[in-house]
Amino acid sequence: MSIIYLTRRIQFCAAHRLHNPALSEEENIEIFGKCNNFNGHGHNYTLAVTLRGKADPKTGMLINLTDLDDILRKHIHDKCDHYHFNKDIPEFDGIIPTIENILIVFWNILSEHLAPGMLYEIMLHENDNNYGIYRGETS
Repeated sequence: MSIIYLTRRIQFCAAHRLHNPALSEEENIEIFGKCNNFNGHGHNYTLAVTLRGKADPKTGMLINLTDLDDILRKHIHDKCDHYHFNKDIPEFDGIIPTIENILIVFWNILSEHLAPGMLYEIMLHENDNNYGIYRGETS
C-alpha cells in the first residue's frame, strides 16, 4: 500500500519576546536585538503540518480533515491566536519562543493528539523570510 503525505495549514497571530533571564539586559539586546523589545512584537504565523501514513481502504483518507482541523484549532490556534507566547501560553513557561523552540513545543503538543508515527513534519513561517522545519528528530 502506498505511503501518503498530507499537509494542512493554519494561520494565527501571536506576540513574543526573545529574552533569556539568565543574561544581562545588555547581553539580551546584543543577541536578540529588536526582538528583545520589552513588550514583545508580533507575527502573522503560518503553521503547515504534514502527516504520513497509509490511506484507510474504507475511506480513502489518511485522516479526516475535519478531525485534523479540530486538533489544530483546539491545541494550536485557539491557544496562540492573539496571545503572547511568553505571557499567555503555559507550554512556553521558561522557554525562549524562537521559531526553533516553538516548533518543538508544537510537535510535542500535536504528537499527543495524533496516531503514533503519523506526524511527519511541521513547518512554521514567522514571515515571508523566516521559517523553520521540524521532524521530531532529537540528534
